[in-house]
Amino acid sequence: MQETSYSETPYTALGFYHKISQLRADTWNALKRDLGILVRLNDESRAKNLIKAIDVKLTRLEIVEDYHAFPSKEDFRHLWTLFDREEYVLLEKVVKRLVRALISESYRRRHVDLSETDADAEDLETLDALAQLRRGHPASNSSAQPYFELLIVDNLSAQEEEVVREAFRNMRRPEDKFVYDVVTVRSFEDALIAVLVNPNIQACLIRYEFPYKSKYNLSALRNYLEGLSEKDLEHQTEAERSILLSSMIHELRPEIDQFLVTSGDVEATASRDIRYFNRIFYRETDYIEQHHTILRAIDSRYRTPFFDALREYSKKPTGVFHAMPISRGKSVTRSHWAGQMIDFYGINIFLAETSATSGGLDSLLQPYGPIKKAQEYAARAFGARQSFFVTNGTSTANKIVVQALVKPRDIVLVDRDCHKSHHYGMVLAGAHVSYLDSYPLNDYSMYGAVPLHEIKKTLLRYKRSGQLDKVKMLLLTNCTFDGVVYNVRRVMEECLAIKPDLVFLWDEAWFAFAGFNPTYRPRTAMHTARSLRDRYRSESYREEYATWKAEFDRLDPDDDATWLDRRLLPDPDEVRIRTYATHSTHKTLTSLRQGSMIHVWDQDFRQKVEAPFHEAYMTHTSTSPNYQIVASLDVGRMQAEMEGFELVHAQVEAALSLREQLYTHPLLQKYFRVLKNSDMVPAAYRESGVESYYDPVTGWNQMEEAWARDEFVVDPTRVTIAIGATGVDGDAFKNEFLMNKYGIQINKTSRNTVLFMTNIGTTRGSIAYLLDVLIKLAKEFDSRWEDSSRPERKIIDNRVRSLTQELPPLPDFSRFHDAFRPDPAGDTPEGDIRQAYFLSYDDENTEYLRFDNGELQAQMRGGRDVVSASFVIPYPPGFPVLVPGQVVSEAILAFLQALDVTEIHGYRPELGLLVFTEAALVAPAEG
Repeated sequence: MQETSYSETPYTALGFYHKISQLRADTWNALKRDLGILVRLNDESRAKNLIKAIDVKLTRLEIVEDYHAFPSKEDFRHLWTLFDREEYVLLEKVVKRLVRALISESYRRRHVDLSETDADAEDLETLDALAQLRRGHPASNSSAQPYFELLIVDNLSAQEEEVVREAFRNMRRPEDKFVYDVVTVRSFEDALIAVLVNPNIQACLIRYEFPYKSKYNLSALRNYLEGLSEKDLEHQTEAERSILLSSMIHELRPEIDQFLVTSGDVEATASRDIRYFNRIFYRETDYIEQHHTILRAIDSRYRTPFFDALREYSKKPTGVFHAMPISRGKSVTRSHWAGQMIDFYGINIFLAETSATSGGLDSLLQPYGPIKKAQEYAARAFGARQSFFVTNGTSTANKIVVQALVKPRDIVLVDRDCHKSHHYGMVLAGAHVSYLDSYPLNDYSMYGAVPLHEIKKTLLRYKRSGQLDKVKMLLLTNCTFDGVVYNVRRVMEECLAIKPDLVFLWDEAWFAFAGFNPTYRPRTAMHTARSLRDRYRSESYREEYATWKAEFDRLDPDDDATWLDRRLLPDPDEVRIRTYATHSTHKTLTSLRQGSMIHVWDQDFRQKVEAPFHEAYMTHTSTSPNYQIVASLDVGRMQAEMEGFELVHAQVEAALSLREQLYTHPLLQKYFRVLKNSDMVPAAYRESGVESYYDPVTGWNQMEEAWARDEFVVDPTRVTIAIGATGVDGDAFKNEFLMNKYGIQINKTSRNTVLFMTNIGTTRGSIAYLLDVLIKLAKEFDSRWEDSSRPERKIIDNRVRSLTQELPPLPDFSRFHDAFRPDPAGDTPEGDIRQAYFLSYDDENTEYLRFDNGELQAQMRGGRDVVSASFVIPYPPGFPVLVPGQVVSEAILAFLQALDVTEIHGYRPELGLLVFTEAALVAPAEG
């Protein structure tokens, strides 16, 4: 057998590792199919071609399986032996067993010996597969020991690998909480490939000396190894190379527990920067100590402190002389009428229902026990300094953060098309709001995100006006509902160069999953906060800053171009990292509805924020929080730490498969156009020049380049499809076609787009069903056209033109009326939204004006500033086009007139817009 370079095969998609698990599964199935045909074939010419194809597939699979425990290297030697001996019938049987074991995941529960070929062994695999189908997924079998794989990095011979693997297998005991198998790799590059392509790896043992270069020519590491070479590493000591490998594994998958086995001076090694190693072993340390240390480390992530406490509580006999008749299920188990709740939900949910904060439980408002521990584990999982559970959604989480950090009359820079909870949070806090406009995507009736140039320009206006000290916070949505993701590091770094103590609130409601994927993670708030803190503490940054500052000081500081047209660096002696993120855990990870989290990475939290944060938390958190939601957050965190990498990996794969079909299927392309990077991010914000992540020739290789360099990127798991060519608007397509006809649920639409979001629960079967539905709909639209009369075709053409060409331009924020501006004569745009909001409470201050009959337009032509007295939010697109105190502009009015949606919050068609009377604006009451 020849050792083939992976890059010489058509499977170059390993260069973008997201597709590897699908490639692996599909190639095993194709191999099984080819062998089945071969053993039943009488055509010698076709047989030769099949044998060549089987050889290629085995070669490809051997490369992938080098990084997995099952099938092992010994198993593959057995496959090659059968192939070389031309024992194709037996080879087919072995491959069938192997594929069944992979599908049923029986290898996770017991050792699968592929050398066994008797009927009993095959029956066992079949029973495993049937059991998996009955359960839905083997992981749902809570009685089974959770399985993981241990990666060992060491330059071992094949015989030594088997000795090490067997030694760890012999450590297993029935009483162990977990079961694991061993993967061995021989080089620096192979170790990184293994953690990328094998999600089962949960622990890594780095041993002795190992070379840098892999025996395979794999391109997947080009972005991670930039600047490194074999020549650089050959001069490193064993400890230096091990520490570097450990840091890179941590960057790719920070959840992996790492251990160092050294043959050198263990005490000297321990004194180095070994922060990512759980423990150092000397080479003479016996296997049993390593075994138990590894299991303890895995257990520290597997624990669910509050969920465990709640389960224990549910088993205790108690007498409830407290609130909640439903506690312990008493009010329903004794009922003659409400018993169906028990039938539907089961008894455990009621046994765990309580309002008690004792008996092993805890208080969410002032945690000291299992909830406190669960929140500490969440902080570890999401890379935060502190994390807090929220049981009434991210809308509340946002208000808590704003109230804790913002005092009345503090200036806050806010993304204007952010979630409505932020606008209401500004009202509650009494902030002076300075709205930032995102770049518009007029062709699709949606906004992108706020350009960094716009943010810096606004900060400079406050700097020049002497009010920069009043600017407290920058509030942005990352990622947006439509999947536009910021370059968080660049935004924070350049803003901190202008205002070193600026607080950042990143609304990551739809991005909670991102911390568990190495491509996504660098664009998250918590990862950026930690990496910037480390960067600014380093001597190398001080040197970089000194060089930059010397050049910057030669420029004119009063020229805006000095600040706007170049990258800015903050002063390491002044900068403070103050970052908050809110996550809708229930939206993208496992949690019951309204389960959310607040993550904090604030160097000044203890000194300045802890007390007001506690008060804000008390203000917005119920004294009777739902313990089931708290428990689900605890379990969701554990799942994310243990298998988040695998689940997000599968989510991305599913989205890429969907996109690939939409890019290439001729009938689907006729009516449905999936929006690419270039559709959603203008060229000015795509430094990489990448227009689409997918190319029919090179596959998905361009995604990492865009995510590493561009100001904005698009999350590929959000698949936005332009449907204007169907002649059906987004709302009708969602309800009449997708939901009512086929039971497909989606959330977000615009006038001419629909958004399909994959998540960690999306399966390949779900993708196949969606594609089948879209193909059926495309055929239906074809038939509609063919069966239409000439006048009907005219109507369809008009609808298509309306949805593809006659789209109203999206309006920018106009301005706050001078009555609500703290300094009407000043050059800064902030307004007192709270004052305007509460001024509208008195009926004499407001009136209704209609614009459908020209009444409002006539007032504007007469010179009146018409000022909104309420939030006006059309759905879609779902952002406020008017806020209290904002002047109605002609652009906003034109947009409202052109809208053909029926749901506009804050607007009553029979009355019109609620606006302030002119008298109310002369001397508005204090809010």
